[in-house]
Amino acid sequence: MGRISAPFGVRGWVKVHAFTDTMDGLLDYPVWWLERNGAWHEHRVLEGNVHGKLLIARLEGVSDRSAAEALNGTDIAVLRSELPPSGEGEYYWNDLIGLKVVNTAGAELGTVDSLLQTGADDVLVVQGERERLIPFVKQVVLDVDKAAGVIRVEWGADY
Repeated sequence: MGRISAPFGVRGWVKVHAFTDTMDGLLDYPVWWLERNGAWHEHRVLEGNVHGKLLIARLEGVSDRSAAEALNGTDIAVLRSELPPSGEGEYYWNDLIGLKVVNTAGAELGTVDSLLQTGADDVLVVQGERERLIPFVKQVVLDVDKAAGVIRVEWGADY
């Protein structure tokens, strides 16, 4: 859902890069789970707001700059049960990771390893015999069948 990018000030506030549709969308969730050293830890959001082009937040248990600095690069998640259901033709990134990607000719291109947010369109990072970056746009992604675990794309095997 986001990543802590740096401390903000000296009182434990952090700068956050949100992966939500709107910058302040992450503030809709009162509890964030932060990943550190392979383990997830619950942190209550005490305050947060958009500050210019930044999202900033103050988290329970983070009271000074040193504690905020220790969170640099930390991934932010929320419980899946707290997320609203995805709409028709909408997908959470987590639902796409691990799906097999097959083109219209039937060639298996690999599986979705991750996604990139580029500013214009999201991009599937597909790992197969080589890495492919496939734009997640309707002209390219023809069908997502989560039940079958397959994404069908209009993408050449030689691209």
